[in-house]
Amino acid sequence: MEDRAVTPQPQPGDNLDAALRIKRLHELYGQDTVRNNLEILIEAAQHRGESLDHILLYGPPGLGKTTIAHIVANEMEVNLKVTAGPAIERAGDLAAILTNLRKGDILFIDEIHRLGRAVEEILYPAMEDYALDFIVGKGPSARNIRLKLPRFTVVGATTRLALLTAPLRARFGAVMRFDFYDLDAIEHIIRRAAGLTAVPYTPEGVSEIAKRARGTPRVSLRLFRRVRDYAQVRAEGEITAQVARDALQLLEIDALGLDGLDRLVLQSIILKFGGGPVGLETIAASVSEESDTIMDVVEPYLLQLGFLERTPRGRVATPRAYEHLNIPYETVAIKSDQPTLFDET
Repeated sequence: MEDRAVTPQPQPGDNLDAALRIKRLHELYGQDTVRNNLEILIEAAQHRGESLDHILLYGPPGLGKTTIAHIVANEMEVNLKVTAGPAIERAGDLAAILTNLRKGDILFIDEIHRLGRAVEEILYPAMEDYALDFIVGKGPSARNIRLKLPRFTVVGATTRLALLTAPLRARFGAVMRFDFYDLDAIEHIIRRAAGLTAVPYTPEGVSEIAKRARGTPRVSLRLFRRVRDYAQVRAEGEITAQVARDALQLLEIDALGLDGLDRLVLQSIILKFGGGPVGLETIAASVSEESDTIMDVVEPYLLQLGFLERTPRGRVATPRAYEHLNIPYETVAIKSDQPTLFDET
């Protein structure tokens, strides 16, 4: 768990990620539906002098769910307490967090789908009745005690909405979905980062980074930092189109933003399993990665590009994937004389 200041101001020595994180709702570019709904939710709560309804944010990783929690706390001028589902192992851990909340505080629970069942049972009455129920004693002398809590707001974030139990989902008054950002929004985010870090750039240089950012702000800022490093060390310090292309090529990120793992997964499906269908666990084992990494990190973008299909029998590579990898479109078993995943092409 972590306490955050209400309106932290970045200082020269601050972490770069924290300095680049937006602080107010009007600074949010992209996610128009989320922004408009939050504006109404916050303004209405402020007019009534009440705490916000509980908010559930879901969508692929890196789209700004944690940033939104900070923005909501700043807009409501309240304290933000940050934790994560895996960090709350016992019901007592959650009880300790809840009893330290003050009126209006926001409790941000990242990866909320990973809360244990016993922990959820404590959270239900806390969210609905603002009360904490616990049992004192054992046997015939045991009695239930209800401890009243101040009105607070839970902001939950998850990449796997389907894994949330129905009772927990029902206790959120606002459920908001995050989509991938369009190219214009990603370019805006990169230009803002360049301005805050005083890095000279050309519009073409920004565009080269944005096209490879997979529609994800977190990825765009990561690539921007790496291209900035390359520009300072190998170029004149300015991010131009050529500098961006050279830097990203060095990182093995191609023109569509696919990295080594993305291509390895596609190559495994095509070359080892004849294009599919093949199961997720089999793919993960073939590339020595966790299946959750394949599902949460790799698959969303490949599906967005139309390189991969999910079928009842497993994953199938599409003709567009073959074309991108310059592999003839043949659904045949790999032969011994065909290139392996580790051969250079």
